[in-house]
Amino acid sequence: MEANISLKTGTASGTLLSIFVNIFYEDILKTIILAVVGAVVSFLVSVFLKWLTKSKIK
Repeated sequence: MEANISLKTGTASGTLLSIFVNIFYEDILKTIILAVVGAVVSFLVSVFLKWLTKSKIK
């Protein structure tokens, strides 16, 4: 059985809208903050390990 494009579009739109209703602003903000903290910590650990290995080689 072939489904037409309006049925597929309606199903996809309804699914996306039901997902977006359940996402809160606080969750998005928390995700952004955690991503920034993770990136900063990762960068600092990389710099520290690079410095540590460079000082042991000399």
